[in-house]
Amino acid sequence: MSDKDYIASFVSYLNNEKHASANTVVSYNRDIAQYCHYLGQYADVSVIKAKKETIEGYMAWLKKNGKSAATSSRCLTSIKAFYAHLLTIGAAKKNPAKDITADKAAKKLPEILTGKEVELLLEQPECTDMKGYRDRAMLELLYATGIRVTELISLNIDDINLEAGVVRCGSGSKTRLIPLYPAAVKSVSDYISLVRDYLIATDDEKALFVNMSGERMSRQGFWKVIKFYREKAHIEKQITPHTLRHSFAAHLLENGADLHSLQEMMGHADISSTQIYTQLVKKQLKDVYNKAHPRA
Repeated sequence: MSDKDYIASFVSYLNNEKHASANTVVSYNRDIAQYCHYLGQYADVSVIKAKKETIEGYMAWLKKNGKSAATSSRCLTSIKAFYAHLLTIGAAKKNPAKDITADKAAKKLPEILTGKEVELLLEQPECTDMKGYRDRAMLELLYATGIRVTELISLNIDDINLEAGVVRCGSGSKTRLIPLYPAAVKSVSDYISLVRDYLIATDDEKALFVNMSGERMSRQGFWKVIKFYREKAHIEKQITPHTLRHSFAAHLLENGADLHSLQEMMGHADISSTQIYTQLVKKQLKDVYNKAHPRA
């Protein structure tokens, strides 16, 4: 079999046995085609005869040609999967890419909103109709708690305790209680008391937040909400639900919160995930210094 035949076999496996998505198949196919082109053009060796050193040379070639660490890592993943398939069909005796590790991609610090931008965003929903009440409650709750968008739309009416000013998030041993500031309590209270009963499709609906059809809000639906109010507020930064989560964390640290408390509120299993916000706050302070100090 030729290298093209092996690629075709791999693509067939991805489609028919792995049932991979169309985008995944296209990505793998592109990566392997580029790898095979390199083998023929620069290494003068077939896929089957390529060795560990050959693949390491390819990784160095990718870096030399300006490919990012993330792209190189993805290509290596594709190559490993390709050789694993060749092993399965008996075309290869070993996976030469097995013990190769890619350079770690540099973690980009997440973008956050300033305090003024958050205030501007939260002011956009107008409590003149049911949608406005609901949207303000969702945005206030998201910024008040820093929960993930999946956690937000998964909340049930019983997860909120307005008297105590807390929301229960997660399930089982991963359940956590997160406090709410007064404005968030008021927004959620107004939504529940004035609007929710008119929005829900059935009386036994458990979802805290529902769409205009009365069913549980979806991720896509909430993304549209965020996009709409970003444009309405004329905020130039791209805002996702995670932007508010990042802003929540950074703003708490700026105002004296300790890492372990923040870790608990955000539901991070590893504190290293929380520590990235320390770097973000330091960068923000440095940027302010460089812009404001007359001799900077």
